[in-house]
Amino acid sequence: MSGAKDLTQGPILRQLYNLAIPIMGTSFVQMAYNLTDMAWVGRLGSESVAAVGSVGILTWMASSIALLNKVGSEVSVGHSVGMQDAKMARNFASHNITISFILSIILGIIFFSFSRSIISLYGLSDSITFNAVNYLKIISTALPFVFMSAAFSGIFNACGRTIVPFYINGVGLIMNMVLDPLFIFVFHMGTNGAAIATWIAQFTVFILFVYKLKFKKALFNGIPFIVSLKKEYTKKILKLGVPVALLNTLFAFVNIILGKSASAQGGHLGLMTLTTGGQIEAVSWNTSQGFSSALSSFVAQNYAAGKKNRITKAFKITIGLASFFGLLSSFAFIFYGNEIFSIFVPEAEAYTTGGRYLTIDGYSQIFMMIEITTQGMFYGVGRSLPPAIISIGCNYFRIPLSIFLISLGMGLDGIWWSISITSIMKGIICIIWLYLIRKKLYIRDQFA
Repeated sequence: MSGAKDLTQGPILRQLYNLAIPIMGTSFVQMAYNLTDMAWVGRLGSESVAAVGSVGILTWMASSIALLNKVGSEVSVGHSVGMQDAKMARNFASHNITISFILSIILGIIFFSFSRSIISLYGLSDSITFNAVNYLKIISTALPFVFMSAAFSGIFNACGRTIVPFYINGVGLIMNMVLDPLFIFVFHMGTNGAAIATWIAQFTVFILFVYKLKFKKALFNGIPFIVSLKKEYTKKILKLGVPVALLNTLFAFVNIILGKSASAQGGHLGLMTLTTGGQIEAVSWNTSQGFSSALSSFVAQNYAAGKKNRITKAFKITIGLASFFGLLSSFAFIFYGNEIFSIFVPEAEAYTTGGRYLTIDGYSQIFMMIEITTQGMFYGVGRSLPPAIISIGCNYFRIPLSIFLISLGMGLDGIWWSISITSIMKGIICIIWLYLIRKKLYIRDQFA
């Protein structure tokens, strides 16, 4: 098939390596956008970090919704490639791009129009709220670039061309790193400068993807971007992508509620710790996302080709690697939490509070990485509902658990422990669920 790599034969470890490393690199690049903003904004003070962090939860929600078409592309296009059906692959690609564009416009309008009402939920001071609202308005206009780039990445991943999103997002990161200090400090634009730098970087990434797919015709001899949606393709994409997007979006809603509690318990330092700590934790989260996406793309093709043994071997390899990296993350967070946090927010009170968050969260890192990696197995065979049920159930359990722990006098620690405990639960339940239904995973009913 034009531009696509065949993952149904050849050395499994090498193929997973070639898939996972660029995907992890892309994930780290996307994470670095936020960390770069945090690192530079941190020099403006913890209040500025709180303003950007409050919006960070909302951009996380947007990225979660964008997963509908990233995962939808990885699985639907991947299955089509595995079945050697170029026409089906092209149609799924076009439908994913079209749906992502529609969703981005709707969400962008909501964020822009109701920015003040949304930010006011955190109960922050007027000055922090003012900066956050302006930051959100700027970022909301970049959502079409973010959503469509996510769909483009999913299409390349499904075709085994994971190096392309890595290179393109890498260009965007370099641009963001250069522009951040320029707009923030040289042009004295503060948090608005960080938003503008990110906007320009995301637009650049989008343009590079368009050039690669539209003018270079890197896949399937060209893909139409906007098409009239057909029921048969739309239904399958939604079946695959909605549970994934839903679980991550609802996760973001949980963080909004926890952010309000953190603000009530610790003021702007509490909210700053939750949002910045989450960005730091994204190092291990994005590593596991890389394993998950690589596994999903690999499994999707081999599932469609009916190669069960290759799927089983691939899962064992990726879960072993994820566990190893999870142990490293736990060690770093538990023993060096203060030092890690101080890199991004150098205020003593801020990094002491943040270090406590990382220490408590460190105990759950290996379980979190096991959970997310295992999700890739479910996604690859077209069964995205089980991970959604596990994640939504445990994530929403954080709310009553945090309230209970706070009532015991634990304060902010109660919120941090509710996050850590439920992450441990998710990892354990995900593995048990996969084991219990392992024999049913290979029944090919999704694209029959």
